[in-house]
Amino acid sequence: MKKVQALLFDLDNTLMDRDHTFRSFSKKFVQDFMGHLEPEEAERVVRDIIVRDADGYRDKDGFFAELSEVLPWRQAVSAADIRAYYDKTYIGHGAPMKHAAETLEYCRERGYTLGLVTNGKKDIQDGKIDLLRLRHYFKAVVISGEAGISKPDPDIYRLALRRLGFAAEETLFIGDHPVNDIWGAAKAGMETIWLKRNHTWDEGLDARPWKTIHELDELKTIL
Repeated sequence: MKKVQALLFDLDNTLMDRDHTFRSFSKKFVQDFMGHLEPEEAERVVRDIIVRDADGYRDKDGFFAELSEVLPWRQAVSAADIRAYYDKTYIGHGAPMKHAAETLEYCRERGYTLGLVTNGKKDIQDGKIDLLRLRHYFKAVVISGEAGISKPDPDIYRLALRRLGFAAEETLFIGDHPVNDIWGAAKAGMETIWLKRNHTWDEGLDARPWKTIHELDELKTIL
């Protein structure tokens, strides 16, 4: 690997604490639509929604259709209405990952060029980035909904590298998902750092992270 000059980051559960964000959204969602539930039952429904969400890796249309069918509504709510509520309110619950801003500041002060690669709808992902006040750290932001390519397709990483202006051998990718982040970035030629969060490692993958961390500020020691 050449001397590292650029860093590419994932967003959800890497720079944004998606666990906190989705739980906060789910609690408000249940409060707004199922206020007739007793507190213990409301909390059970929140936990059920979180499990069904599968850490955000469900197809949203299917997920919302399922919620429309299975949740204990007082009055039925359609999948389209759930989608509209989600699109309007979700980003307002965004919370930064612990050490996110200080780590990005550290990296930028030491001369690294920073970029972001994330899957999702452009308006939703842009809203998260701006809510967390992270955009100014990045030379390049690549969102799958705008690019027409999704992780783990290596082409989305190659697009980000072109926008950054660095070769894969000069760039590290940092993310939490073994396939979408680590495997995909490796297939594009990058070394990777795995932020271990909710996902276990898939031993069947033919790529492995260069380093594994549990908190973002561990990057300071590595870099």
